[in-house]
Amino acid sequence: MSTRVLITGAYRGIGAACALAFAASGARVALADIRKPEETAAAAARAGAAEALTLACDVSDEGAVAAVGEALRQTFGGLDVVVHCAGVIHEAPLLETPVADFDRVIAVNLRGSFLVGKMALGLMNGTAEAPARLIMIASDMAYYGRETFSPYVASKHGVLGLVRSWAKEFAPRVLVNAICPGPIDTDMLGAAHMSAEWRARELAIPLARFGKPEEIGELALFLAGAGGRYFTGQGIGSNGGSIMP
Repeated sequence: MSTRVLITGAYRGIGAACALAFAASGARVALADIRKPEETAAAAARAGAAEALTLACDVSDEGAVAAVGEALRQTFGGLDVVVHCAGVIHEAPLLETPVADFDRVIAVNLRGSFLVGKMALGLMNGTAEAPARLIMIASDMAYYGRETFSPYVASKHGVLGLVRSWAKEFAPRVLVNAICPGPIDTDMLGAAHMSAEWRARELAIPLARFGKPEEIGELALFLAGAGGRYFTGQGIGSNGGSIMP
């Protein structure tokens, strides 16, 4: 039976790269995004997915997440792997950050992680011998903080708290980990989200380059496979040396 995988935020960037990585492994992939990711699904099918299901979902909406869970229950009968990539970023000095912007970041990044994680864990039937995998996308900023990004940093720090708590609560039948990317070459690093000065600062790391979404997809695939059997409760950096905890 093919591995049953849910990828959120699958429209583009890290989510799309994770979808293609799992598709190439022959998994059955469900792709959820606030924009229905038909193009990613078509690419996943071409990459070799056993099945590619598309689902529209605002991860901050409890009803929408519940509907995704019901669709997965009916179509897949459960889940083996979830990679939760959906998220937003916001850059502004604290004194210029409206409460509404803070609420939006927390709603998508932290509330969304709670809702997706809760739904997914209810659909996972892993065992100690063959544990299911829940993989959340956090950030290197969750460790070192960053001025003018406090809502985003707080949300991703909260994601790590969920991961560590769930890793203990659901062991050994589900392994729960976070990937903490450094600067990855996606739309989030573009001018619409980050200033030019911050883009330049992102490159001031030992490897002096942006990471590729495919590199995060490869790490997610590793954590979901045999090599990831002894990882749980971890925040794993794919960051070019931006942090060295």
